[in-house]
Amino acid sequence: MNKQEILSPQNVGKAEVSIPNKLSAPTLISDLKSLLKAPVLIANVLPVFTGFWLALYFSNASFYEYWDMFLLTILGSTFVMAGALVLNNWYDVDIDSIMARTKQRPTVTGNIPLKIVLILGISLTVIGFILLLFTTIEATIYAFIGWFTYVILYTMWSKRKYTLNTVIGSISGAVTPLIGWTVISSGFHIVPIMLFAILFIWQMPHTFAIAMRKYEEYKAAGVAMLPVVHGFNMTKRQMIVYVACLLPLPFYLIQLGTTFVVIATLLNLAWLGISIRGLFTKDNQKYAYISFLYSVNYITILFLLMVIVTLPVFK
Repeated sequence: MNKQEILSPQNVGKAEVSIPNKLSAPTLISDLKSLLKAPVLIANVLPVFTGFWLALYFSNASFYEYWDMFLLTILGSTFVMAGALVLNNWYDVDIDSIMARTKQRPTVTGNIPLKIVLILGISLTVIGFILLLFTTIEATIYAFIGWFTYVILYTMWSKRKYTLNTVIGSISGAVTPLIGWTVISSGFHIVPIMLFAILFIWQMPHTFAIAMRKYEEYKAAGVAMLPVVHGFNMTKRQMIVYVACLLPLPFYLIQLGTTFVVIATLLNLAWLGISIRGLFTKDNQKYAYISFLYSVNYITILFLLMVIVTLPVFK
């Protein structure tokens, strides 16, 4: 049995990876950050906060009235998302051992046994749902939709088989503002629906850019990402389409004010310009890197801007 077979989830009960006896504190912290995919986790907490904040704003409610709900929402959603990310690492250990950017994850190096990773993923998930049940059923349902979509439909079913894995995976990230919003108010409101739409569409060109940058790794691991299956030209054309779909969305959020709509539109136009230019470039790696950086900054600025323009000083 080779190393990859030993590390696969299917063989967790047959062989156990040992933890080094002298695992230093810095190494343990680094391994946990890698296991929890810290940057991804933090990025997904921001939309939860924005959804919660905007629900307070449109309900004319005070943050101080709901500070306990806020803590439960942030902690609960963070635990659920952390559990999903850990389970993703547990299941994907075989392909992570092939891809250069994931070879140092503790599931691959053996610093943390797969049985422990599995238990941790399940435990974080359960704790997260218990905390969210103290908020509202609707928020818990949206959290479950995100978890189920990411762990079952994306990680375990579509990721390795279909290029539509990106579409399916995008649902899990797009429900995050709905979790925050529905703690305060019903999700059947134009604002949370638009937040969902923005995140869902944004994740497509964002993920395509990553897939282009890591093309060789995804190809070696046999992951059915769009650039691997249909090539760069098809991927770049689809990126233009998805970025163009973002253009009308800020106008549905006119309630946030003209400043927001103008800045969001300028951000969309700039990204569309980058995408169109990328269609004619021969340096696909440079284009993918620029598009990736822009997408990360774009979504961060957009969701922080939603909070800023609704601060009391702007009322």
